[in-house]
Amino acid sequence: MIKKLFLLLVFFPLWLTAQNNKFANDTVKVNDFSDAKYHFNVKQIIIPSALIAYGVIGLHNDDIKKLNTDIRDEVLKNGHKENRIDDVTRFVPMLSVYALNLVGVEGEHNFGDRTIILTTSLLVAFTSVRSIKKLTNVQRPDITSYNSFPSGHTATVFAGAEFLFQEYKQKSIWYGISGYVVATGTGLMRIYNNRHWLTDVAAGAGIGILSTKIAYWVYPFLKNKVFKGGNTESKVTAMAMPFYNGEQFGGSVVVRF
Repeated sequence: MIKKLFLLLVFFPLWLTAQNNKFANDTVKVNDFSDAKYHFNVKQIIIPSALIAYGVIGLHNDDIKKLNTDIRDEVLKNGHKENRIDDVTRFVPMLSVYALNLVGVEGEHNFGDRTIILTTSLLVAFTSVRSIKKLTNVQRPDITSYNSFPSGHTATVFAGAEFLFQEYKQKSIWYGISGYVVATGTGLMRIYNNRHWLTDVAAGAGIGILSTKIAYWVYPFLKNKVFKGGNTESKVTAMAMPFYNGEQFGGSVVVRF
């Protein structure tokens, strides 16, 4: 069952290709920084800020703490069985961007530029999650450690979901929706596996979304000042992407063939 669910999550965005290709606009913007995603706007941070605020308030609010506990107790009462599919699904949205490009569905950026954006997003999320975990020192619901808040898995998957949305929203809104479905499911699995409280997941989601938005805001600077506006498609053939899941440091490597 888990294998079938994993295959569905991986190939669902590819299935959308057949459904939406005939409506797609194949023009890819290159170095056009007039798009709203490259510029800070208060409206862009309302949802991620609300999610983070809920998580932070929940650290000290008795009603929210009780809701956390009630959810945990309900999960355990209904015959909780831990599985680790969320260790895999956290990477599905971001890797879908590369998979879609591999089968010929072009996103907003070429390989080098989108990897710069994704790496920036993951670095922001990694730094934020690690720092906040040390500051808050919240015990996990399974009482194994004191690094529960916020959820690193959830931050990673929501960063990827926002990345998928931004790269393919001009093609079809359904690509972005599929990414957020996977992200939401991953966050819920963190609760089901008794690894995180609801507030951990909410804050992680907000951090992930905001991290990707920040990555797009700083991308024009990186492109023009760090990479000097060069052709990153021809210069970048591989990129290491760090991650932090709340327990281990690690990384993944994307290679352009």
